[in-house]
Amino acid sequence: MVWAIKYCGGRSTRLNKTKENILTALTEQPVTRVKSQRGPVAKAIPALAIVVIAAYVSAQMIADIASMKIAIVGGLAVDMGTFIYPITFTLRDIVHKIVGKRKAQVLIVTAAAINLLMVLYLAWAAAMPGDLLADPDGSFTAAFSLVFGPLWRIVLASILAEVVSELVDTEAYHWFVTKVTRNKQWARVLVSNSVAIPIDTAIFAVVAFAGSVPWQVVWEIFIFNLIVKFAVTLISIPLIYIYPDPDWSEGKK
Repeated sequence: MVWAIKYCGGRSTRLNKTKENILTALTEQPVTRVKSQRGPVAKAIPALAIVVIAAYVSAQMIADIASMKIAIVGGLAVDMGTFIYPITFTLRDIVHKIVGKRKAQVLIVTAAAINLLMVLYLAWAAAMPGDLLADPDGSFTAAFSLVFGPLWRIVLASILAEVVSELVDTEAYHWFVTKVTRNKQWARVLVSNSVAIPIDTAIFAVVAFAGSVPWQVVWEIFIFNLIVKFAVTLISIPLIYIYPDPDWSEGKK
């Protein structure tokens, strides 16, 4: 009888310990797993990368809308998106530097998709009839449609120019840091932008304005865009130093 009690007591103790071990494993394992998953993800995307990516997309959208305005600056015709758009080349270089070539390419395509969505939405909004109570004479509705109705051509031209030139910029930047030198960060920005800017300007000027304005105006837009974009490139070069240069020997793909 005494032996039976001892046996049952020992068995009960072992069962209790087994239950405790199971409960401990169930309560501790998720915590460990969450920590191991969150750590690398949090470190993979620096806060600065988010800021630069947001600035890149915003600058492209603002430039696309502002390009609807053709103004005279210094005696030459120029679309008003010219003064903000060139900064996107240096911003792209910074993104490339932080997260690598492939993610920079993803950003370029994503920004193009966002701009396309914008023009589709604005075109739909422009086509909607106005509320007579809010706009009795229809002047506001007419003005909105006049401005944003033809935006599709500007944005499509801009998207085409952006995708082609920014992908070229990506290849030029990556070639410079992997084949020429990993030093002289200012030179990699200057070289890659110098290759991409003429391509971007030629595509945009011809696709956006050919046939709708005289060729002389198209030529003036092209020349003025080149001057402004190269000037903005020179001014924005110091931005490349806001983030430490990675170890390119490990590959930044």
